[in-house]
Amino acid sequence: MGTKPVLVVHGGAWAIPDDFAERSILGMKNAVKSGFALLERGGSSVKAVEIAVKALENDTVFDAGHGAVLNADGYVELDAIIMNGKTLAAGAVSCIRNISNPVTFACSVLEKTPHVMLTGRGANQFAEKLGIPKVPVEDLVTEHAKAEWEQYRKYKQTVKSLFNTELVHDTVGAVAIDCEGNLACATSTGGITNKMVGRVGDTPIIGSGGYADNLVGAVSATGHGESIMKVTLARLILFHMEQGKTPEEAADSALHYMEKRVHGRGGVIVISKTGEWTARFTTKRMAWAGIKEGILTYGLNPGETIQEILKPLK
Repeated sequence: MGTKPVLVVHGGAWAIPDDFAERSILGMKNAVKSGFALLERGGSSVKAVEIAVKALENDTVFDAGHGAVLNADGYVELDAIIMNGKTLAAGAVSCIRNISNPVTFACSVLEKTPHVMLTGRGANQFAEKLGIPKVPVEDLVTEHAKAEWEQYRKYKQTVKSLFNTELVHDTVGAVAIDCEGNLACATSTGGITNKMVGRVGDTPIIGSGGYADNLVGAVSATGHGESIMKVTLARLILFHMEQGKTPEEAADSALHYMEKRVHGRGGVIVISKTGEWTARFTTKRMAWAGIKEGILTYGLNPGETIQEILKPLK
């Protein structure tokens, strides 16, 4: 008891264009404040990361839920994961359609099934059983996503080269520690523009797109999904922390290994069991924000750290 709560969020590691920059930072601030408000009231880290990621899914500037990109057939397929560091329980969904908040659905898998992941038709059937409302595809798709799909639907470029352009969105995520010292992570994505139907990236894969363990820390990853899966990025970072590295050292080591070993780039947010945290990336930009002890810290560009003092809750 008595742990100081911390919440950190990210909006994806990619070449964020200037006309997305301001909205991305605003989205980060809104999401981290919404989740942290729950932590300040004594809420759980699992619920806090769900709330924060849900806010990002509802923001059309990010590729998750509303704002998701289109696959090769012109449909939205969404992936998400959420994990409880106290019990190592996790819930994940992949290739789901017509659901605006995949992270909340993933939370239902965690809480209401003995499984870790549900996918495709079975996942959608479970959503119907739970009474999760379906939304028309049009409600999830922005004009920007349509324009991306039109430009890349011939899929002449590889997934990796698509990821390295400024026209590709990526993932959102959150990590937190609550007043009881429990850790959690959540990650959600719409994937990559014009991906093959049924393609699943790192996001819902435990140990790749996210991992949380009270004995070590919590991670949410973003970037080139195939590369992240090959090195199991989230768990790799926690392995380095188990060996005595700080969150920043562990993140840098794992990201540099991924770039050298499989030529993939990305970003992570990491929090330790003692509340130390960091946001690191090897892409051109990554929107991120964190709150700890009344200070909101955020950034977008490499080496950028901006701080604001928050007014305490009455």
